[in-house]
Amino acid sequence: MAENPDNITIKDSRKAAAFLNDEIKKADAVLIGAGAGLSTAAGFTYSGERFKKTFSDFEEKYGFHDMYSGGFYPFRTQEEFWAFWSRNIWVNRYTDAPKPVYARLLSLVKEKDYFVLTTNVDHCFQKAGFDKQRLFYTQGDYGLFQCSVPCHEETYENEDTIVSMLAQQEDMRVPSGLIPLCPHCGKPMTLNLRSDNHFVQDEGWYRASDRYEAFVRSHETGRVLFLELGVGYNTPGIIKYPFWRMTAKNPHAEYIRINPESSAVPDRIKSQTVCIAADIAEVLLS
Repeated sequence: MAENPDNITIKDSRKAAAFLNDEIKKADAVLIGAGAGLSTAAGFTYSGERFKKTFSDFEEKYGFHDMYSGGFYPFRTQEEFWAFWSRNIWVNRYTDAPKPVYARLLSLVKEKDYFVLTTNVDHCFQKAGFDKQRLFYTQGDYGLFQCSVPCHEETYENEDTIVSMLAQQEDMRVPSGLIPLCPHCGKPMTLNLRSDNHFVQDEGWYRASDRYEAFVRSHETGRVLFLELGVGYNTPGIIKYPFWRMTAKNPHAEYIRINPESSAVPDRIKSQTVCIAADIAEVLLS
């Protein structure tokens, strides 16, 4: 890893791609931190044509103009709520991303000792072939239900129910008989997404957390590449700040951030930092 008096910023996508390939090859281990910007780069946009193709009727009736806003709309009934969410889950969890960004990322790191820490809930890493044992989805999964209370710490796969909701909904409502209810207390189920203190961390979540902590402990020294992709400041305490701290503790570590929006890094790690201010898809697919 080259040491620099200040952090470098690379804006040219082709130069950035070549640089990233070289740094991954040099690394003993790669810890990937992925935020929403990575899925956006892969084509999972929540507005524009993709939104209108799936939700034009919802836009006309309810007045929201993107999927993110729709997720916070106060639907009056569970039938309406699940009509929206079944479509949202289907297009953002069970369909493939338009661009092979995740597959390309896997091709770069598959021969390395790698781990992925992500706040994304769209399952794109596993769909691209990443090893499930090397993934930690900290904020949940669109593909899981949980009790809304919650009365217990379990989650439930939802694909069959989502498919039925899609097939049977009419006038932006699902049949009442398809509304998922908790098998223990009978209360409505909800999505396993960290949005409040009702989020369920099930056994799988804790096992993934343990594997992540074990990976970090095993790579406290050596040529570790901390690769941050599309991470903003909504939840910086999950990826960004820990990556900064771990980089600072290891003089042989390197911190590479790919994000079109530039931002500062602590002075202590500037000589270990390279900021790639370019589109993630352009860099990875160059």
